[in-house]
Order: sequence, then structure tokens, then C-alpha cells
Amino acid sequence: MKKIKAFVTRQQGQLSPEEVELSPPKASEVLVKTVACGVCHTDAAALHLFIPVTLPIILGHEGVGIVEEVGSEVTTLRKGDRVIMSFPSCGHCEYCQKDHPYACDNLNTLFFDGTYNDGTKRFSQDGTDISSFFGQGSFADHVIIDARNAVKADVDSDEDLANLCSLGCGVQTGAGAVLNWIKPEKGASMVVFGCGGVGMSAIMAAAIAGCSTIIGVDIVPDRLELAKEIGATHVINSNETDAVAEIKRITGGGAHYSVEASGVANVTLQALGCLRREGKAVLLSVTGPVEVGIPLEALLLNTSVTLSGLAEGASNPQTFIPELVQYYREGRLPVDKLVKFYDFNDIEKAFADSHTGETIKPVLRF
Repeated sequence: MKKIKAFVTRQQGQLSPEEVELSPPKASEVLVKTVACGVCHTDAAALHLFIPVTLPIILGHEGVGIVEEVGSEVTTLRKGDRVIMSFPSCGHCEYCQKDHPYACDNLNTLFFDGTYNDGTKRFSQDGTDISSFFGQGSFADHVIIDARNAVKADVDSDEDLANLCSLGCGVQTGAGAVLNWIKPEKGASMVVFGCGGVGMSAIMAAAIAGCSTIIGVDIVPDRLELAKEIGATHVINSNETDAVAEIKRITGGGAHYSVEASGVANVTLQALGCLRREGKAVLLSVTGPVEVGIPLEALLLNTSVTLSGLAEGASNPQTFIPELVQYYREGRLPVDKLVKFYDFNDIEKAFADSHTGETIKPVLRF
């Protein structure tokens, strides 16, 4: 058992620095020394138990690091590899077999229950198991992760690796929604509600896809300015303007596609209401248990629009993350513009700055 340092959540809202024990990697797993980890709104939702998780738990699911040890069956990675860690999947259910791990039948257990594919846990303290969030628990200086969810990163430095933390979740969620799910035709119009990490990634992906009209909607002026810098052709401050009316004016009747990444429940109605006939809206972010009353006839039936939910950007991390890394290297996915670094011990400040919107993507450095 390896002694490591981690932030453990034992009750709602608590992040306690503790020494815990980490088991050796099993046959299909690797031991990774954490270099950095993004702070995601999903971590915040779990921290405050909006998402039901099994306590005690080590949160963190956007980790990057260096492989220190590989299990006996691992052939894709070796000691010294820089890796981006992503979401877990079982590898054997119907959806994993169809190369759709984002829809894995065992998703909820692997994400939130804290167990690995074999039903056991890797962190412990004084003989008591501690859960791992998303099969990672990367608010720790070392983690165990299944090799199918660790992607070798084609980067030359730990600095670049740290900039790519959110490719493991937030970036692939936003960019994947556009490139893997919507697949817009060139010249299409796209609206993104919420210019946080996920929304900014969707904006960058819309530019990569060749959308001619890309509209960012938010209430934070600095975010809207950055949205224009990374690909938005128009921005709307929805505190100052009727967003739906302005979108219809800009697009001449409504957008072809919209992405809801704000996590604000009622914005879903705007994401639908801004569409033209046969438009498509994708819901990516929910920050807590909510219900939204959707007027089916007005927003869905009469206009023939589609609303879909989507996890992890319809991504297979092993193939999609290398694509995203290449876009980053080409300067087409400037995720480093979203990042602000924090010392690992300043984790509570990172959460606070994420909550207020002061920082789009806080990244903890170890």
C-alpha cells in the first residue's frame, strides 16, 4: 500500500487534507503520479451532494499525470508516459461494445459509487475504504485508473499537460457535443448558452466545424469578450437583452443548433425557443435536481425541434482526446486561454472562483 496525500470529502461541502493509502494497480490498471487536475462544476455538484455519491470520497475527475507503474495486462501504456485521465466505462456492456462508452450501462456506478470495474475500491484509511470519483479521485497526488480511461498525451512538457486537464471531461463534453453529436454542416448557425469551460469548448468546436454564425450567451462580460476571442461571431448578455429575440434577429428567424451549458434549468427553454424549424438543442449541464416544464406543442411539436441530453460529448476518449490534443497543437482549440492555475492546497479558493465565475477553468497543480 502506498501512502499518498489527498483531499477527502466525508460530509457535504468538506475538503479535508489527509494521508490515505492507495492499493497497487491491478492487471488492467496503471498508477499515475498526478501533475494537475481541473476543478469542474460536476465536482462542486458532488461536493454539495446534488449528485448522490458514496462517502467518504476523493473527488476530482480531470486529472493528468505521469505513469509510474502498469498492471500485468496493460500494453498501451508504459512507465514515464504522460497521460490525460478521462471517464470510466466497463468495456463489456452493449454500448461499450458499440464504441459508445459515454453511454455505458454501468456509468452511474463507476462515476458516483466510487468502485472500479471489479466492484472494489483503491483508496483506504485505517482499513476503511474511500471512494474514487469517476474512477480517478484525482484530488490526490497519486491515483489508480484503468488503462482504457488513460490516454497517452502527445505533448512535450508538464506545462502543456497541465493546460490539457479539462480534455478529460469538460472540453470533450462541449467540443464532443458539437463534433461528435450535432455534426453541423459548414455555414450552420450555433448558439451556446453558458460560456464556462464546457460552453467555451463548444464555441471553439463550432469554429472548427465551420459554423458561420456562432453566438455565445452569458451574463459575465469578461467571458463574453473571451468568447469572441476564441471563435464566437456574436455575443449576448442575457441580463441586458432578450436572448431569444436577439438570436432570431441575428440568424434571420432562429438558429440551426443550440448547446445548453449554463446548468440553469430554465435556460433549456431558451435553448429550444431560439431554434428555427427542425433545429436541434443539446443539454450538457445540470447543477442540481431540477424539473423544467416544456410547452410541448409550442416548442417541440409545432416546430419539429429536437432536445437531447448527452454525457461526455458522445466521446470515446481513446480516439477523441488525441484529436483534441492535435487541435490544441494547431492553435484551433486554445484551451490554455481558459485556465488559471492554483496550488493544490488552495483547492477551496479554486472552487470559490469557479462558483463566482472569476475563473473559467481552475486547475490545481501538484
